[in-house]
Amino acid sequence: MLIRRAQSTDAAVLAELGARTFIDAFAHLYSQEDLQAFLDESHSVDAYAKLLASPLYAIWLAVEGDEPQGYALAGPCGLPHEDARPEDGELKRLYINGQAQGGGIGAKLLEEALAWLERDGPRTLWISVWSENYGAQRFYGRYGFEKAGEYEFIVGQQHDHEFIYRRKARA
Repeated sequence: MLIRRAQSTDAAVLAELGARTFIDAFAHLYSQEDLQAFLDESHSVDAYAKLLASPLYAIWLAVEGDEPQGYALAGPCGLPHEDARPEDGELKRLYINGQAQGGGIGAKLLEEALAWLERDGPRTLWISVWSENYGAQRFYGRYGFEKAGEYEFIVGQQHDHEFIYRRKARA
């Protein structure tokens, strides 16, 4: 398994992988219309191209052979929490293909993202987790993240109950 920093030429691969992994994990929650609108906005080639072009964001891609297996996206914190500061970082996405889950890919991607987020020194880090994703909640807890709040993640007409996890800056 190769973990590498994504490049501008990876936008189409990330769009396909992002859409597929989101569908696999969450499609059952949404109407087809809401799901498609969300995918068109958040998982398009253009959306990933913009993220890859910005120095504020970084994406890592896990590839086995020629097949992308997962990715992580990190950047500035955009979560609606009263304690979130402009200098805080956020793991915005961490998605792994279903058949590749449990093999350590998520941990490797997370570690790359955390190292990048703290490249200039310790800072508070944030993650949003679906309230019913108990495995992810345990996973992030092993990295020192604790529940700090809740909010609604909106996809069309659907309002998902999300937990906000935080890891305070480490000395």
